[in-house]
Amino acid sequence: MSKTTPGVRPVNPHFSSGPCAKRPGWNLQALSDASLGRSHRAKVGKAKLKQAIDLTRDILQVPADYRIAIVPASDTGAVEMALWSLLGARGVDMLAWESFGEGWITDVVKQLKLKDARVIKAGYGDIVDLASVNFDNDVVFTWNGTTSGVRVPNGDWIPTDRKGLTICDATSAAFAQRLDWPKLDVVTFSWQKVLGGEAAHGMLILSPRAAERLTTYTPAWPLPKIFRMTSGGKLTEGLFQGETINTPSMLCVEDYIDALQWAASIGGLDGLIARADANTKAVADYVAANPWLEFLAKDPATRSNTSVCLVFGAPELRALPADRQAAFAKSVADLLEKQGVGFDTGAYRDAPPGLRIWCGATVETSDVAALMQWVGWAYEQAKSSLSQAA
Repeated sequence: MSKTTPGVRPVNPHFSSGPCAKRPGWNLQALSDASLGRSHRAKVGKAKLKQAIDLTRDILQVPADYRIAIVPASDTGAVEMALWSLLGARGVDMLAWESFGEGWITDVVKQLKLKDARVIKAGYGDIVDLASVNFDNDVVFTWNGTTSGVRVPNGDWIPTDRKGLTICDATSAAFAQRLDWPKLDVVTFSWQKVLGGEAAHGMLILSPRAAERLTTYTPAWPLPKIFRMTSGGKLTEGLFQGETINTPSMLCVEDYIDALQWAASIGGLDGLIARADANTKAVADYVAANPWLEFLAKDPATRSNTSVCLVFGAPELRALPADRQAAFAKSVADLLEKQGVGFDTGAYRDAPPGLRIWCGATVETSDVAALMQWVGWAYEQAKSSLSQAA
């Protein structure tokens, strides 16, 4: 690490955790075949939507008997459709180790007001005791904590013969981590995460068990139109063929199709995972050589390969009051942005002060490696300013 300005800059300085960087080589011409000015219910529009669903199934290796729908309001809309439509039939375990998991707890405890909800939490950087989960209940969890950089290590902790449903928010895990489909009954994600798509659309994937719950259980509360997936006690099957509940952006649909086709061209899911792992290794190599920087996720087995969260470990920084620690971390992120080498690298507002570097597959490893050199430079600059202010 040196106070000297690094000689190599990231070619693409976009490291936001959502919307994420566009795929390598992306430009507006990739959207030239978009079905614009046409109804999404016209033959051409429905074909595009169905193509997006089919490519999703292929890349993510979703079982043939699982249903896939494009739904409103990003991952949030997809999760809330599941919570409001499926919960209440039995008790529910709510697992949280970061802010989005906390948000789903708010939905269930304060909005749905389910009295048989059991809340299991862990602080930032840790994960809950997965052995303590009661699978006689439904279980709601995030596969990958976008704001904490903590993920479940695998699906081995989920029994195949569970009685309840598993509802998994996988928005920063899909396309970068291998989801254990037989263990998951509901999976949600959004286009603007790992594949760098555009906002406002969510994906909802249902197992046969989840589909059965929808047709055999009616919640005690009214459901808004955009949450309804059944009619007359039967599944609205058109929803899983691209007949969306509300009007989607066909420009965004085209962008998602382009990202999926790129994913197929680099080896599908295996290629995507390999790129994310390589990016994370570039961060890990730098952290290993610079003890003043640490992963927020303490256990390597539960460390994310997409939303990589870092904290400053120098004793003199940890001794500072919380507000000054936050100001220091912000100054590092601001310096990276001012130099045009790393945009949106600050930690999430509710997380401990530090950095969050997106390492998903659309990011190039050479850019991550270059960014880390600039992180070292910005750290030295911020530390120098801190000393002068003391």
